[in-house]
Amino acid sequence: MAYQPELIGGHVALDLLNTISWRLDPSRTIDRIATPEALAIWCAAVGLSGSDGQLERVVAVREVVYGAVLPIAREMKAGDLAELQRPLVGALERATPTGARPLDWVGADLVDELVMAAGRLVEREDLGRLRECQDSGCGWLFLDRSKNGSRRWCSSGDCGNRARARRHYQRLHPGTGVLS
Repeated sequence: MAYQPELIGGHVALDLLNTISWRLDPSRTIDRIATPEALAIWCAAVGLSGSDGQLERVVAVREVVYGAVLPIAREMKAGDLAELQRPLVGALERATPTGARPLDWVGADLVDELVMAAGRLVEREDLGRLRECQDSGCGWLFLDRSKNGSRRWCSSGDCGNRARARRHYQRLHPGTGVLS
């Protein structure tokens, strides 16, 4: 079966970060864009083009963006965005404007587009709504756009369902081990 990207982040920069499944569980970690073909599928799903020959650079920028955005999901401190600043400034230097109103920029290539998307995430989104999935091994990030801000899992049908099944098992079998 061909790779089908799961776009649950609520923003292209978060969906890029979520191309690593089970990031927090090294025994289960899967890179969903490990091949040029998978990257092309992901790019098409998020509406970007130009992935030819960009895989290594995209993977590298994904880790830079993750290093900058993850602390925001936990508790942002001064300096958390320093690693993103240099590539963002470079991407903006190469970008071209799309029009006067609203002013926006188009990156010179896919990597610049992704770096600029990360900049837009930090600049334009309510980062108080940025969450990390509460499944202990998942690590996916998303914008909680629920009305009351109570979203806990990347996917209610995946990580959320596993958590509900675990709680149900523990109620039926108190004192036994925890299901994984």
